[in-house]
Amino acid sequence: QVQLVESGGGLVQDGGSLRLSCAASGRPFTTNAMGWFRQPPGKEREFVAAITGSGGSTLYADSVKGRFIISRDNAKSTVYLQMNSLKPEDTAVYYCVAKWDYGPINAERYMYWGQGTQVTVSS
Repeated sequence: QVQLVESGGGLVQDGGSLRLSCAASGRPFTTNAMGWFRQPPGKEREFVAAITGSGGSTLYADSVKGRFIISRDNAKSTVYLQMNSLKPEDTAVYYCVAKWDYGPINAERYMYWGQGTQVTVSS
């Protein structure tokens, strides 16, 4: 089992920045591939970014590539999502996710989900 707790959401203006954090517990952190999904109001959840257990590989959705950066601090069992150049369409509940780290990094089969944190970008 993996427990995930997100923090860092809030209200920011168009063009601003925000950093989300997710603290994990329950098993050795490096065994987890970690990621972020989001659910905009009235829409389905969508993949945002992912990172392997070592931090050596990352993957991004096209919609955030070049603006968002996923990283992890394995000593702190924490994954981050640095969000820059935010747009109103980035408004969503952001979820931290985890799964066993094996194979190439991808956007599928994340078994563990946090409760989510709201990010609102005002125009």
